[in-house]
Amino acid sequence: MERRKLVALEPDDLAIISAHVQDAAVHPRDILWRPSEKRLVVGLRRLDWDRVLQGADECHRVASALRFERVLSCQARNVDGAGGDALLNLLAVEFEPQAAPSGIVRLIFSGDATLRITVECLECELADLAAPSKGSDAQG
Repeated sequence: MERRKLVALEPDDLAIISAHVQDAAVHPRDILWRPSEKRLVVGLRRLDWDRVLQGADECHRVASALRFERVLSCQARNVDGAGGDALLNLLAVEFEPQAAPSGIVRLIFSGDATLRITVECLECELADLAAPSKGSDAQG
């Protein structure tokens, strides 16, 4: 399988990335907010949806990074960065336009957890870091 790399500069692009990261497993410790660099990076293990749609019997996950640039602020609700082995289940990534081209990006997790990111403009990248690995657990 080829490693996936997607870029979102428009809300429609972000909707495609959101579909690829749906049900991704995220350790809170793998959420890196770099205010001086105006960057947020989220390490995650996303489902290999291509295999799922092809009817694979086993679940495969892909270690990936979701990166946002031009981030002005990042607020978290119900996301415990010191949560040890706690896992968040990423449900969706949404964009709410503000004064063009700025806006609010929301990473919505199960359990009423949310990251709210204020951006100068939408600039997001999803990049696979490794080949898919077998197993239904999201550890790693």
